[in-house]
Amino acid sequence: MTEIKINSEKYRKAVFVVVYRRNTKTNNIEYLILKRKMHWRGFEFTKGGVDEGESDMQTAKRETFEETGNYPKKIKEFNVKGKYRYKKQLPDRNGIVGQTFHLFSAEISSKSRVKIDKREHSRYLWLSFDKATKKLTHRNQKKCLEIVNKSLMR
Repeated sequence: MTEIKINSEKYRKAVFVVVYRRNTKTNNIEYLILKRKMHWRGFEFTKGGVDEGESDMQTAKRETFEETGNYPKKIKEFNVKGKYRYKKQLPDRNGIVGQTFHLFSAEISSKSRVKIDKREHSRYLWLSFDKATKKLTHRNQKKCLEIVNKSLMR
């Protein structure tokens, strides 16, 4: 796990990955959101920490596979970064107070079966932009979804 110091506080370096597919029947874009059960409860999209020696792009590809069981057929890096503090100290994070993030989007095949990591998530949903925005728990993820959706609508 890669750590970053910001004002003498430790943050975990991570990526956000908005996973989507194109519905072959309607040609509409559907977004994958995951029901979190580890550390907190609520809906999120794929995210994860950057391992030592790994690039953000490599992390985005690895996390897409780990959290969906699928490699992305298309991946895009956005010039969007941010940070947030954890609401409580997490037992497995050893003094880390929050996380930074770098935004990516990843398209997976519409025929792919999603296989979630049962330790972190209890279920998943494929939703339209509007429904996914309403379901997501955190404001920073809603904003990232909006950015990805705008780029896909061009």
